[in-house]
Formats: sequence, structure tokens, C-alpha cells
Amino acid sequence: MNIHEYQAKGLLRDYGVPVSAGRVVLRAEDAKTAAGEMDGPLWVVKAQIHAGGRGKGHFKEPEAGEKGGVRLARSVEEAAEFARQMLGRTLVTIQTGEQGKQVNRIYIEDGSDIDREFYLALLIDRVTSRISIVSSTEGGMSIEDVAHDTPEKILTFSIDPATGFQDFHGRRVAFGLGLQGNQIKQCVGIVRNLYKLFVEKDMDMLEINPFCVLKDGSLKLLDAKMGFDSNALYRHADILALKDETEEDPKELAAQKFDLNYVALDGEIGCMVNGAGLAMATMDIIKLYGAEPANFLDVGGGATKEKVTEAFKIITSDPNVKGILVNIFGGIMRCDIIAEGVLAAVKEVGLKVPLVVRLEGTNVELGKDIIRNSGLNVIAADNLSDAAQKIVKAVKG
Repeated sequence: MNIHEYQAKGLLRDYGVPVSAGRVVLRAEDAKTAAGEMDGPLWVVKAQIHAGGRGKGHFKEPEAGEKGGVRLARSVEEAAEFARQMLGRTLVTIQTGEQGKQVNRIYIEDGSDIDREFYLALLIDRVTSRISIVSSTEGGMSIEDVAHDTPEKILTFSIDPATGFQDFHGRRVAFGLGLQGNQIKQCVGIVRNLYKLFVEKDMDMLEINPFCVLKDGSLKLLDAKMGFDSNALYRHADILALKDETEEDPKELAAQKFDLNYVALDGEIGCMVNGAGLAMATMDIIKLYGAEPANFLDVGGGATKEKVTEAFKIITSDPNVKGILVNIFGGIMRCDIIAEGVLAAVKEVGLKVPLVVRLEGTNVELGKDIIRNSGLNVIAADNLSDAAQKIVKAVKG
């Protein structure tokens, strides 16, 4: 689960990490008052969406102006005007794709007199199963570009969970960034608190870009992105309360309510499968035969008729879906239950696109009989390869 920048900075303040003072704005008429509560003379007006690259992004609507989603204002009036231009508009960045995301919140914060910019992140290293710290002197840039062009400017190391964070970890970051004097002590304290926040809140990503040295020599975090392990949210009600459902795909939200593993994709063939591995194989074979999957959807091993029905509804609600492939291997799950769920969904929402069903495993013959005798226009398949070829052929015409 991701949260907005202003929410992330609230957490950073709670853990004693230096960030700028700011105000969140939901209505354009409140922007002038919010900006007036800060001293200036410089204000930073930031669009709040769950995507990076806001500063270099552009708005679809000409009313939003030519500047990106992060703007510098030199008066309260200008800050309010920037907020008015951005609220309700669609911001397109390198991470949103051309569809962009609607800006429903603006964050106005005090400007900072920056001397140098760095990059700092804490991430889960899947190879070592440890928390890794990544830092670079090239702040304010995409870390992917730095990794490609100047990888020697990135410092990465992991922390042994048996010892946890130690001050020498913070000093290693400070020395790598070229900090001196009291800045080293500040850096150690900041990295220590970031590590504590990361662990206590079950994060999987914490990115600070830029992490700055100001002209007065102090350190400050000017931007923050945070991601949390969704499987651990049950023990963090405070984090779950920060969720902004307007940033989520409605189909993915519906799937969560029925404990379905669903991810929307850009293709034309909807998939309903049980088991993550089988789902990946199904997506791969669809691509092999010349089409693209519209989603990843794992109904799990213990799906009920009701859950299968809801899964089918979610797939058919996607206007990009031109055909559906149901691929079930019934081990724990019974094929007759899947068949009943598919037929119930078809009768409830209708079937306007080709549907191929491949069943194998427990009660497979009973499941096939249910589909065969349903009177519905469902294409049966004998194996996965056969199923993929049939649905691709049906979609491609």
C-alpha cells in the first residue's frame, strides 16, 4: 500500500526526522489560507498522486498551465493560483502512463534554501532477505538513470537483522555522501530513525529524493515516498487509515473485498486461474500465441461459488477485455464448484465476449458436464495450450 507525500512527511515528523512545514489542500478556495499560514518568501506547491516524476510531468488540460506537478511560488496569491490550476486536473508522469492520474489533493510547504541534493532509500533486498540502504550523491534525479549512467555513484549495503541498525551504518552513508562535521552526526540520527520507522511500520520501500544539505549546513528531507507490506496492515490501523481509495483501481478494490489476488494489465484477454504459478504460466502462454493478458487473477485454492462469481464480474467490468480464459486445476478446489460459479456469473452479468474454460483435477468430469449441459456458449478446452489457442483465435477473429 502506498501513501501520499504529505502523509509520509507526517510519519517522518513523528519519528523526529527533519521535514518542511506544510499544509494539505483539498479545495482550491482553501489554498490561500493554507499558504498564508507559512512564512515564505518561497512556497512549494505539489500535486499529490501515487506516482513519481511529478515535477517533470504535464497536465492534460490546458487550464492547468504549462508547468509540471511541482511548482515554486513567490507569493501567497501565486501559490493559491497554482493550487487552483492543478486541483481536479489530470497529471501525466513517466510512472502514470498516458492515462495520467487526477489530482485531488495539493500539498503546500515552505521553500528551502538548498546547497546540495542527495538520494536515500531503504528497501527490502529480496536476494538477502534484509533491509538495504541505497544512497547516492546524485539527488533530484531518477535513480534508474543514475544506475544506468553512473552506477559507481550509488552506494548500497544491507543491515544484518541480528544486530539491527548501528551508528556505523549511518556514518557509512554520511561518508559516501561527502558530509562533514556535525552533518555526520545529523545523518546518523536521521538514518537511525528512518530504519526504526521502516521496521516498526512494516514498510517495503522508503525513498527520499532529494535528501538535502541546506545553505545553513543542516539536513532536511524534501520529498518522501513510502510503501507498506499489505499483508501486515492488519496490525497497523493508523497506516490503513491513510489509504486513498481514489488512487486505487476500482477493480482491484473490489477484488480485495473478496480476498482475490487481482492486478489489472493492459491486454485484451481476461484470466481467472487458481494458483499464482498457474496464473503466470497462463499469462505467458497467452502471450506466446500472440495476445496480451488483461489481468492477473488468482482465486486461490479454497474459492467458493460466490468468490468465483465475483471474480468473473470483475473481469467482465474491464472494457478492454475481448475474451476470457478460465484455467483451473482442481486440487483443493473442486472443478464442479468452479463450473457452477462461472455459470452463475454468466447468467448474472451476461456473456458478451468469447469464454474458454479449461478444467482439470478433482471432479473434473462433473465440472465439464455442468458446463456442457448449461446451454451457454462456452468453449471447452482439453489442456492449457489448447485453451490459449482457442481464446486467442476467438479474440483475433
